[in-house]
Amino acid sequence: MDNRGSPVRTSSIIPNPNEAHMVDDRRVDSLIRRPSRNLPAEGKDPNRRPSGGKKSTPPDQTNAEQFYYSKQMQSKTPMVVVLTDGEQLEGVIEWYDRECLKLNRNGAPNLLLFKRCIKYMYKAEGE
Repeated sequence: MDNRGSPVRTSSIIPNPNEAHMVDDRRVDSLIRRPSRNLPAEGKDPNRRPSGGKKSTPPDQTNAEQFYYSKQMQSKTPMVVVLTDGEQLEGVIEWYDRECLKLNRNGAPNLLLFKRCIKYMYKAEGE
């Protein structure tokens, strides 16, 4: 009995040992099931670079320009080259390098053109 004269239930004072064991099991189970934060998740791309890393610089050349020039040189395709000032030159590409392009022209002197002066080029329609 308590100090008021009413009977005391022992179940409210002393916890059931079976219940205490179940609470501990639940805690242990939650710790076991908790995923580790150090391991990568299954859905993530393993090739993905970390978010803090720098982006790698692209290559200087993709070889697309080399392929195009080589193809036009081999087939001796007549080309029209439009310069940045609007002048149009027609001829066949003889050779090229990183800075220049040599244009062979019929009935006119051959030209060495700086690539930075070329606005665009296209195949001549007389083919």
